[in-house]
Amino acid sequence: MTTFLRNITFPWPRRFRGLLALLASSVMTMGVLSMADELVLYDFSEPVPPELLEMRQTTTRLTEACALEIVFQPRGTRWPGITLKAPDGKWDLRPYRRIGLDIRNTSAKVAQVGFRFDYPRVDSDYHCIGKGRGFWQEEIDIMPGETRRLDISYDNADGKMTVDLFGMQGYPVEINAGMGGVPAVNAGNVSQILVFMDSPQESYSIEIDNIKASGKAVTGAERPVFNNDNFFPFIDTYGQFIHRDWPGKVHGPEDIEAHRVAEEKELAAMPGPADWNKWGGWAAGPQLNATGFFRTEKYADKWWLVDPDGRLFISHGLDCVRCNEGTPIDDRASWFQDFPGDREEFKNCFSTQYLVQYNGYYRGKKPQLFDFNRANIMRKYGEDWQAKARDLAHRRLRSWGLNTIGNWSDANVYLQRRTPYFVSVGTWGVKVLEGGVGHKRRFSDVFDPSFRQALDKSIARERGKSVDDPWCIGYFVGNEPRWGNVTALAESALLSPPEQAAKIELLKGLQAQYADIQALNAAWETSFASWEAMSANRDEVKLNDAARRDLRVFNRAFIETYFRTVRDALKAGAPNQLYAGCRFVWTTSNADAEDIAGAYCDIVSHNLYRLDVSFYKDAGSRDVPLLIGEFHFGALDRGMFHTGLEPVETQEARAEAYKNYVLGMLRHRNFVGCHWFQYADQPTTGRGADEENFQIGFVDIVDTPYPETIAACREVGYSLYEYRLKAGSGKK
Repeated sequence: MTTFLRNITFPWPRRFRGLLALLASSVMTMGVLSMADELVLYDFSEPVPPELLEMRQTTTRLTEACALEIVFQPRGTRWPGITLKAPDGKWDLRPYRRIGLDIRNTSAKVAQVGFRFDYPRVDSDYHCIGKGRGFWQEEIDIMPGETRRLDISYDNADGKMTVDLFGMQGYPVEINAGMGGVPAVNAGNVSQILVFMDSPQESYSIEIDNIKASGKAVTGAERPVFNNDNFFPFIDTYGQFIHRDWPGKVHGPEDIEAHRVAEEKELAAMPGPADWNKWGGWAAGPQLNATGFFRTEKYADKWWLVDPDGRLFISHGLDCVRCNEGTPIDDRASWFQDFPGDREEFKNCFSTQYLVQYNGYYRGKKPQLFDFNRANIMRKYGEDWQAKARDLAHRRLRSWGLNTIGNWSDANVYLQRRTPYFVSVGTWGVKVLEGGVGHKRRFSDVFDPSFRQALDKSIARERGKSVDDPWCIGYFVGNEPRWGNVTALAESALLSPPEQAAKIELLKGLQAQYADIQALNAAWETSFASWEAMSANRDEVKLNDAARRDLRVFNRAFIETYFRTVRDALKAGAPNQLYAGCRFVWTTSNADAEDIAGAYCDIVSHNLYRLDVSFYKDAGSRDVPLLIGEFHFGALDRGMFHTGLEPVETQEARAEAYKNYVLGMLRHRNFVGCHWFQYADQPTTGRGADEENFQIGFVDIVDTPYPETIAACREVGYSLYEYRLKAGSGKK
C-alpha cells in the first residue's frame, strides 16, 4: 500500500485519498433526535443561518429536493470547501460511534470528497486529533451521477492514553486510545464539520444531505481500562494481544498444530477451480491466439488478459506473499511476554529498519525488528520451514481461487513458477526535482540521463529471473507517484537549480515560444532581468493564467517523457512482459497523468481503496485495460488495533465487502484483475517503516487463514470467468 496513509496531515497520505468538499449554506434540522440510535445534525429542510456557515472558494444553494448543492471553484485556496458549525456551539455525540452524510456527484467527472469534524484540542495540521497524534479519515470516490454515503467512525475515548505506548498507527481501545485506526475523540464537544476538496483544477458540483451521527457507542462498562501497572506485557509469545480473546486465537503449540492439520484437510478437499489450466486461465473458455506469454485482448466487449496458452485470464491475486515484516523492539522490552527472540532458534527473525518513512517515534532511528510471523511459521512447519511455507503459498492461492502473486512478494516463492506473478521495477539513485513544491517525495527528473540508466539497471537485474519468464505477467514501475495538480511538476522544475535537467528543458521550450525575456515577462506578468536570471531563480513565482497554461504544456511533456522512457526501457529489456503502469493514487487533480499513461502502458494500474469499483472511471479518456494493484478491508474483532484503509465492523462484513468488491471489478469492462493488499496481517505493534499495524491479511500473525475471508474469496474465485463473461458492464 504504499503505505502511507493512514495517518496524515492536511495533504494527506493515503487514507484520505482524495475526498471532496461538501457542506454549505442552506437547510438543516439542527441536532434533532430522529431515532434512538441517530442524531440528525443537518438535513437541509430549512436554510442554514449565515453565522453557522463558512465557505471557502465555493457557492451553495438549497435544491428542491432539500439537499445542499456545493459548487467548488478551481485553483485559489488549496482546500476549498465549507464549514458547518454546531448551532449551540457544540454537539454531544458521545452516544454514537460514527458521523457522516450522503453525497451525490452532479459533476461530469469522478469526484473525490473529504469530510472532517472538529473539537477543542484540535491541531489544524492533523484535522481533528489532538496535537501529536495522526488522523484517521474515510475517503470516497463518487462517480458522475452516483450517490454514496461517507461515514467516519470514531471512539468516545478522550484520546488520553492511560498506558505509555508508541510506534503504532492503531492503539487498543483498552487504553482509552480509540479503537484501532478509529480516532479517539472528544465526542461530547464537537464544534463543527467540514467538507472539502484538494486542489480542484476545474469546477465540481455535489449535493449533500442527511448529516447525522449514528451507531451505538462503546460504553465505559464495555471498555476495560488499563494503566502502566497492569497492562504490560501485552503481546504474547506469538505476537498476539494478551488482553482479549477471539475465535482462532492461538494459546499454545497444540493450537498451531490443530490449525495446520485442519488446513491441510481443507486444501486437499478444495485444491482449486476445476475449470482452470495451469496458469489459472479459463481452460473451459474460448481458445484465443497463444503467444507463449501473457498479453491483453478485448473479447466480448470486455478487456481481458490472455494467458500463454491463449486462454482468458483475470488476475485475482494477493500482494506481499512473503514472511519478512518485523516490528520494532527497541525501547519495548516490557511489551513482550516470553519473547521468542531470546531463544537461539529464532535469531534469524531479527533485522534492522534502515529507513523509517513515517514521522513517528522511530523517525531518524534504525530500530531493531523482530518478525513474529516468521517465528510462528518456523514453529508451525519445523525443519525446512521455508520450503514448506513457499509450497503452501502456491497451494493456498490456488485453493482460495486466486491465480496471481502480486507486488512486493518473495522471489523465492514466485520464481518456483507455479503461479503467475507481477514484479516491481525501481528507479533507485535517480536525480530528483530539487524544487519539489508540496511533495513529500520529490519526483524523479525524467529528463536527466540517470532516470533511464536506473531503469536499465533495474531491468537487467531481472534477467534470468522474470525477464522472458512466461509466468511473469508484467512489471509495475513505481508506486503511487505524487503527480500533484496539472502544473505541479512544472512548478517544481521552475523552482529547481539552473543545472537541473528538467529546468533546462523547461527554459528551452519557453525560449522557443517567446522571442525574448521581455515577451515572457509581459505574458506572465513577471520581471526577470534575463533568461539567466530566470534560470537562477529559486523563489516562488506568482502564476497568472498565461504562466499556468505554459507550465501545463511542460507538465504534460514531463509526464509523457516519464511514461515513454519507462515503456521504451521495458520493451528493450523485457519485450515479452507487460508494462502494468505506476499504481495510480490521488489523481483527481491531474487528469493528464492518467490520460497519458493510457497511451504508453499495456495496463493502467490503480490502487483503489473503496467499497465498490463497478462503475469506476479513471481520469483518462482512453479505452484501455485497468488493474487494481491494492485494496483491502479490515475489522477489529480478531485482536488487532487498526482496520486498515477500509474499515468494516466484523469478519463477516469483511467477507461480504470482499465479494462485492471483486464482483464489481468483474462487471467492469476495463478491469483485468485486482490484487488484495496483503497476504498476512501486519505486526500487532506496527511494522518498522511506518508503524502500520492493520488487520488486512488473508492469514493472521500466527499464519492461520481467516475462514470468513477465505470462503468469500473461493465463492467469487471459483466462478471468476463465467461471472465475468455474463455480467453487465460498468463503463469506463
